[in-house]
Amino acid sequence: MKITMIGTGYVGLVSGACFADFGHDVVCVDKDTAKISAIEAGRMPIYEPGLDQLVGSNAAAGRLTFTTDLAEGVKGADAIFIAVGTPSRRGDGHADLSYVYAAAKEIVEALDGPAVIVTKSTVPVGTGDEVERIARELRPDLDIQIVSNPEFLREGAAIGDFKRPDRVVVGTTGSERAIAVMSQIYRPLNLNQAPLMFTGRRTAELIKYAANAFLATKITFINEMADLCEAVGAEVQDVSRGIGLDNRIGSKFLHAGPGYGGSCFPKDTLALVKTGQDYDTPIRIVETVVQVNDLRKRAMGRKIVKALGGDARGKTVALLGLTFKPNTDDMRDAPSLAIVQALEDAGARVVAYDPEGMHIAAPMVPGVTMVKSAYEAAAGADALVLVTEWDAFRALDLPRLAASMNAPTLVDLRNIYPVAEAQAAGFTLSRVGSAA
Repeated sequence: MKITMIGTGYVGLVSGACFADFGHDVVCVDKDTAKISAIEAGRMPIYEPGLDQLVGSNAAAGRLTFTTDLAEGVKGADAIFIAVGTPSRRGDGHADLSYVYAAAKEIVEALDGPAVIVTKSTVPVGTGDEVERIARELRPDLDIQIVSNPEFLREGAAIGDFKRPDRVVVGTTGSERAIAVMSQIYRPLNLNQAPLMFTGRRTAELIKYAANAFLATKITFINEMADLCEAVGAEVQDVSRGIGLDNRIGSKFLHAGPGYGGSCFPKDTLALVKTGQDYDTPIRIVETVVQVNDLRKRAMGRKIVKALGGDARGKTVALLGLTFKPNTDDMRDAPSLAIVQALEDAGARVVAYDPEGMHIAAPMVPGVTMVKSAYEAAAGADALVLVTEWDAFRALDLPRLAASMNAPTLVDLRNIYPVAEAQAAGFTLSRVGSAA
């Protein structure tokens, strides 16, 4: 089938490349000429393991092409996916849908025949209704079906998530043509026995937000348990394992840390809160999750100051990891941003190393000195803080690090290093949710 993908950001580029790898003919459209030129030259706008090879191989095979001409891109398409950004709107926290509606208007005006327009972007309940209104108003002469097909891609594992999904959710108003088109597009996933779940359009829109809010709640819950563990002398990793072994709960997203960040959870939980308020059905659990998570990030800065003896002024703190999670260069709402601010407010000098995110982080934290390795970061530091659990930080030479520091203090915000190992290397260790 011929598929057009509007937007070459994280969702659009990964989805377009994966669809092409299934054998579909895919055209990716973006107004940013420099971005399109860079992708065609093999330079990806995001870091995602395996994406450059996937794009390159499918482009070479002729199944994946790129253009800035939307009108040309949508010609003859069986399905047109909208994969543009929906950031939190300034001032009120609602999802900013201006890019979605602008793309929908441009698509509809460029159509030369019947079409299935698919919203891939994460959008609040009722967005599909508005896109349909735009289509009916602009082109009442055409059979245009509007579908919701939310993405469930984890940064750092997006290609695997797309090709081996837990489920594929498709929301329609019951159109047989739309159902047939979407079934054909996702037919290659039948080999992986991925359930193709058809629902109403508004239901599909809500499933995405509900899923992210629930996962964010699990993270926030175990982080609060971590605080309690520290107060009573318990171990949060054992608590996490003990409750996670219950099949009704499960072990995923029960790892205590500095709070969630990234492109999805912060904005999606906030958008869900705003939707609930708009419909006079406040979602108080999610409201609390948002508040607790925001407060936790800066609290990690205070935890580091405490590990420094309560006074960080004039001291050097080395951060290992800046991105909100490993295997991505995404700095959106990363806990490191609040941690850096708290440390600088306390008078500390901050140095940092991240395997992929420093070029994006640098303008966001201009006072931080970026270095080329974990060992360079630790040299002369008064505290070493493990912020992001990159694989490169899982087997560091702890004695070498401790020997190079002004004061061998390790603050492990991801609980990677066992107490005995860190102490044997000469570190004073502070962990999350632990008596250590």
